[in-house]
Amino acid sequence: MRYCCRSFLLAPVIVACLSSWMITPTLADPRATVVREFCNKTKDDGPGAVWANNFVVAFDNLNSDLEQKGWGTTSVGQDPITFYALVQCLEDLSSVDCTLCYSEIRSLLPKCYPEIGGRIYLDGCFMRYANYSFFDDVTDSLDTSVCSSSNRSSEQQGFSSAVSIVLSNVTSLAVKSNRGFAFASVYRSPEAAAYALAQCWESLNTSSCATCLSAAAASVAGCAPAEEGRALFAGCFIRYSTSPFWNSEDSASSSSAKKRAVLWTVLSSSAAFILVLAILAVTWKKKKARKARERSLRGVYGSELPARISQSSLNFSYKDLKKATCSFSLENKIGQGSNGTVYKAVLPGGNVVAAKRLFLNTKQCIDQFFNEVDVISQVRHKNLVKLLGCSVDGPESFLIYEYHFNRSLDLFIFADDQNGHLDWQQRFDVIYGIAEGLCYLHEESETRIIHRDIKASNVLLDQKLKPKITDFGLARVLCGDRTHLTTGIAGTVGYMAPEYVVHGHLTEKADVYSFGVLVIEIITGKRCCGSTGSHSGHSLLAEVWHSYKTNKMEKVVDARLRREGGAPEEIKRVVQIGLMCTQANPGERPAMSRVVELLRDRDRARGDDAEHVLGDPPFFVVDVHVWGGVGGEASALLPGNSTCDEASGSYSEFSGR
Repeated sequence: MRYCCRSFLLAPVIVACLSSWMITPTLADPRATVVREFCNKTKDDGPGAVWANNFVVAFDNLNSDLEQKGWGTTSVGQDPITFYALVQCLEDLSSVDCTLCYSEIRSLLPKCYPEIGGRIYLDGCFMRYANYSFFDDVTDSLDTSVCSSSNRSSEQQGFSSAVSIVLSNVTSLAVKSNRGFAFASVYRSPEAAAYALAQCWESLNTSSCATCLSAAAASVAGCAPAEEGRALFAGCFIRYSTSPFWNSEDSASSSSAKKRAVLWTVLSSSAAFILVLAILAVTWKKKKARKARERSLRGVYGSELPARISQSSLNFSYKDLKKATCSFSLENKIGQGSNGTVYKAVLPGGNVVAAKRLFLNTKQCIDQFFNEVDVISQVRHKNLVKLLGCSVDGPESFLIYEYHFNRSLDLFIFADDQNGHLDWQQRFDVIYGIAEGLCYLHEESETRIIHRDIKASNVLLDQKLKPKITDFGLARVLCGDRTHLTTGIAGTVGYMAPEYVVHGHLTEKADVYSFGVLVIEIITGKRCCGSTGSHSGHSLLAEVWHSYKTNKMEKVVDARLRREGGAPEEIKRVVQIGLMCTQANPGERPAMSRVVELLRDRDRARGDDAEHVLGDPPFFVVDVHVWGGVGGEASALLPGNSTCDEASGSYSEFSGR
């Protein structure tokens, strides 16, 4: 990407050489060379899925800030697993160069994951993340200076003196400026000339900036007579060199005589220049392609890349996807997915698809990637989203789905927007369609599949508002005659069955429980977790259960449905089915085939089910640190109490921002 932009920026220089005596400013340069990268030694020992999702959301938030102002801070999640991040481009970078520099950060810094902190210094930009707020940090134990290996061969004393003076000058100028940025130069002779740039992070106030730059300047001054030095501090960055390196017209005019000579040379040998440029461009492109391959899943797996993906028609080109999404522009972003972002992509020929960008190429995320490809490529049903393919040859990997304009169910049932409101018939059809999809996964497909993450944001709606279950990254297959799996806990808090949370005991009844919670949400228009789904300290299930027992269902039914005067008896019956699915004892929950049968018989309630005695739903107190962990434990089941952590679990693939 940087190669393309640099080649484009070189074109005006050639034109100027052939048509004008004027000197153009120094060419823009994103300065995306990595100086140093630090990863914390401490790994996340909490809910890894939550931390990974916060990681991805934070990077997207910062990308938006960079486009607007060239720097940004963000915090995602809730303590103790809040993700804090800061990014800043140096002041002299243009918005385009800033984006290019940040793209390098996006490719490299995720290698620190799952460490709970990391920072990376490039010559043009900086980023840091941690699980605590560090925005006011001025200095810390990782502060260091990086000196070049080559020294000034002559006038070492004069050069060292020039370095000392220019560092003092640039520090003073940066503190006096409004944005903590300055560049300066000291010229005594060709061998005793020094150029320096200083930048404080925008999160610091003037006093803190002065403190940081003073300490950084003192540190990097010790590099002289090395030809280059950089101070990498928690709150600021300083660099000095033997020639100007920043993007500024001043640096162009400071060496106009040299540039005029170069201009004549280029004018007299433009053909040779263009030839050399073409050779360099090809070499650069090959180098970038090699680096991209090394960071891609194909580079990671090599010959071990699953043949069904590597050699099948499922494989999409990263280059084509990049073009189809306009280089993954924010305008084409349609939602946040599990460990990635989802973009609208218009392929050659006009076909519109949804491209889910896998951001974290960690083992856990890669395993989920292949798991989703393996599982969903084997199933075909009208109520399951169709996987069209994947991409594994770029620095980031993708899953390609059919595109649905209406996006996810949660945008309809939880939003206040009346334009997105679903009437009772539409809600019933959604419930019935989801039940059919789960029934197919559990009982009708060649392999029995447990989804593990059924929720409103993982149900898409097509143009006719028919439901499509999506996001199979956490799905598990029950082979042969196995009755259950014992596995680490993963999913979304509030939707997970109690026996799965406490014991890791996974059966199809875990999906049945999630479905029951979703049914309650669809009818009430409230979330199962958070302030919108709680009442007097009780969970949404407790509230609905109490209203059902006291025959006061009108209190919990979505007000929009009540205003329509929909079928109250049918609504009550569907609520009963939802409560049946959320029974504490998995043996008392119906199979999904039975749920489909109950929903199909809309005009009559079968006697045995109409008189079914429902037990109290399982309300339990949970330690939020167990979610997403392996072998986590929850506290004893306590009727009548519930706590939910809304930040846990995975983000919706197609949910709006």
